[in-house]
Amino acid sequence: MAGKSVKNNETYADISFINLKKQNKITTFLSITRGCNNMCTFCIVPFTRGRERSRDPYSIIKECKRLYHNGYKEITLLGQNVDSYVWEIVDFSKLLDLIAQEVPFMRIRFSTSNPHDMSDDVLKVISKHTNICKHIHLPVQSGSNKILKLMNRKYTREKYLLLVKKIKDIIPECSISHDIISGFCNENEEDHQDTINLMNEIKYNYGYMFSYSPRPGTYAYRKLKDNVPEHIKKKRLIEIIDLQRNHSFYRMQEHLDKIEEVLIEGISKKNNQYWYGRNTQNLVVVFPKKSLNIGDIAYVKIIDTTSATLIGRHH
Repeated sequence: MAGKSVKNNETYADISFINLKKQNKITTFLSITRGCNNMCTFCIVPFTRGRERSRDPYSIIKECKRLYHNGYKEITLLGQNVDSYVWEIVDFSKLLDLIAQEVPFMRIRFSTSNPHDMSDDVLKVISKHTNICKHIHLPVQSGSNKILKLMNRKYTREKYLLLVKKIKDIIPECSISHDIISGFCNENEEDHQDTINLMNEIKYNYGYMFSYSPRPGTYAYRKLKDNVPEHIKKKRLIEIIDLQRNHSFYRMQEHLDKIEEVLIEGISKKNNQYWYGRNTQNLVVVFPKKSLNIGDIAYVKIIDTTSATLIGRHH
């Protein structure tokens, strides 16, 4: 999106929001919304990118087709909150459905979802189409209702857990990842344990974990006290990271002896005799090179795993 400027009263029609830097000509990103209306107290996005604006669905489909004809095999639809996408009568579930039908051989991913806005219709569309990848990034931020309210996250721990159950019921093979912030304002040990307990209940596939750092301009910076000592933030963050590493390994083990469909994205950095790619759950898979090429689909039997990588061989 570098070099583009969109004012608050403008839309995305006929604007191509593609960042071509650091892309491998196989996978790419396409912005479908900009801005955010959710006003999380720790987040600066509504102040820097403005209110939510969605892009014309037909320009998105046109761009997806162009990318596919140019050799791209996978696209990630981007938005601060993709589930709030709306253009006239087209919501995010309808947009996903349209893209999956119009570009049937393109792998489709999306990020990020807000648990408050994710609908059953979106889950049903993901389940319906084989070319929509079975992974949802579902930031939770905290397992404590007290902290969620202070963050203005607009859902409770209970509603979040119910959504996770729906995901697993409708898309049993779906992987789920998270964002978690440790040491937010007024977080005590009980709040931290609520997060630990939620992680233990869900056992995420992977996640992105941070200790809280106030950002100038946000509500939390102006109105809340950053009153958790740094050493406590770090201690809690280490506990969260260590637990997630265990859960990641547990989830990776579920793939042993299974045949995975993998899009080859490049050569493994650790062994140039191996390909690396990702399966539908967005998990990295490495396996020995054969006659295939970057951009091909490989069918790989998983024979070993670390907490971050599936290791396989050609099936």
